[in-house]
Amino acid sequence: MSYVILNRNNMNTLEPKQSSLHDVVSCQSDYDPAALPVEQAQQIIQQFIAPIHSSEKLAIRQALGRTLAADIISGINVPAHDNSAMDGYALRGIDLSPDLDIELKIIGTAFAGRAFDAEVNQGECVRIMTGGVMPDNCDTVIPQEFTLNANEMHVTIPAGKIKSGDNRRLKGEDLSAGKTALRKGKILRPADLGLLASLGVAEVPVQRRLRVAFFSTGDELRSLGENLDEGCVYDSNRYTLYGMLQRLGCDMIDMGVIKDEPDALKATFRSACENADAIITSGGVSVGAADYTKQCMAELGDVAFWTIGMRPGRPMAFGKIHSHGKSAYLFGLPGNPVAVMVTFYFFVRNALLHMMGAENTPLPLVPVSSVTAIRKRAGRTEYQRGIVSIAENGKLQVAITGAQGSGILRSMSEANCMVVLHHEQGNVAAGETVDVLLFEGLI
Repeated sequence: MSYVILNRNNMNTLEPKQSSLHDVVSCQSDYDPAALPVEQAQQIIQQFIAPIHSSEKLAIRQALGRTLAADIISGINVPAHDNSAMDGYALRGIDLSPDLDIELKIIGTAFAGRAFDAEVNQGECVRIMTGGVMPDNCDTVIPQEFTLNANEMHVTIPAGKIKSGDNRRLKGEDLSAGKTALRKGKILRPADLGLLASLGVAEVPVQRRLRVAFFSTGDELRSLGENLDEGCVYDSNRYTLYGMLQRLGCDMIDMGVIKDEPDALKATFRSACENADAIITSGGVSVGAADYTKQCMAELGDVAFWTIGMRPGRPMAFGKIHSHGKSAYLFGLPGNPVAVMVTFYFFVRNALLHMMGAENTPLPLVPVSSVTAIRKRAGRTEYQRGIVSIAENGKLQVAITGAQGSGILRSMSEANCMVVLHHEQGNVAAGETVDVLLFEGLI
């Protein structure tokens, strides 16, 4: 592989020079754009996509959902000292007896944030609160509810209730100084913000937001607020794309509905290319006589047109287009509403995350039992809308929502999962296990 030296922020970095789409697909055995398996298309996209290289620093409260641009190294031990995991009494483990109750003298109290600074000797203990620093010589805490006959001066420790070392949090147990707390490419979640705060980190470097332009094509489409002429429909695809892109944390450029006119399409592609990192279109990638989108894509860049072995969502375009020294990755999705969502989740989503510099996050598939039989032809991947519920035996089960036409968007609204029927899979019998992708929590 060849390399180029790039100068960013006065730092020379060695980065791979991106191969052309033709180079990538030429390395694929049995590549056939007219009959491409889902897995092969996903591999090509992943190999061709390159992350953006631009970052910014944000206060951690602004960094939720953003992608870390550098490793975060812990500068301190967390916790900073051995401390108590319970409200109770700190004692020396060697004083415990497996067979006899022992009475210990209480010589003080250790509060969280206010340590007991005297030494604890044989036969002594210290009243301690959760988070309190362990006193010298103490290595064990007995919860107060396990004790007997406690008063201001003495407490009895029952035999066999605890063992040496119990209920003590060790210094650096969560993180030790010098260790990696969070790795580059991590998408920051609420727990990560808390972890950063626990390290005293107020600002973090994150990848800049990905800019994504999207538009729909078709003379029959109308935007909300416009009158519906005979044979026309409201454009829903831009709204589902908006929702999916927003959950990914992208900056969005909604370019509206573009008529099937070559000049208008080309101008829109150029504008999108010059202002965005990625472009997503819906419609215009099939073999229709008025589908000028393919022609414009081909004229402006390095684009492949695929017929993918899947249902719904067979036609798709992918590549990179150029305009006036700028370039943007291109995802040409089908026009049917369900096909748009399916192709986004199973092709575009992971590509955009890769562009963001996010760590590889394959979609989690959950095996569940199918309530009914499902007809499936081997040799293509099928995505059917389903509803996961809990069966009487307490296990998960899934039922198909009904008619699975790619224009039935209502079924996507009713569903809480996508049933993934793999390329080699055939008919599914009732009670057989299938993989599902749960919608809740999907980025």
